[in-house]
Amino acid sequence: MTRRFLMMASVALLAGCATVPPPPILAPSGHPLGELEPLYAADAGRRELTIKVASNGCTTKADFAFYVERRGEAVTLAFGRTRVDGCQSLGVGHVELAFSYAELGLEPRDPVFLLNPLVPWPGL
Repeated sequence: MTRRFLMMASVALLAGCATVPPPPILAPSGHPLGELEPLYAADAGRRELTIKVASNGCTTKADFAFYVERRGEAVTLAFGRTRVDGCQSLGVGHVELAFSYAELGLEPRDPVFLLNPLVPWPGL
């Protein structure tokens, strides 16, 4: 094998690793959202709920749908991605998206159970 071949094989291997998306997290059967977006973080502020999600550079709030379910006093919330981020980026990235409580149909003091899984950010 030549040095050129080894170099090209290494680049191809690294490029393949950089573009492999994480496996989807499936919601329980019968749940309205088929797949739940893994979150790197969630922060309940005074006026809004902020989530941190994976991004290749083009992810926006418009790429997400949310589902709120009320059963008595319990409120559950789930976020699902409706559009794949098609940007090509060499690095692993993330973006913070803020949703106001009014936008989610919630009161600021409502206790909310977030159904999305929390995963560690794979970046540096």
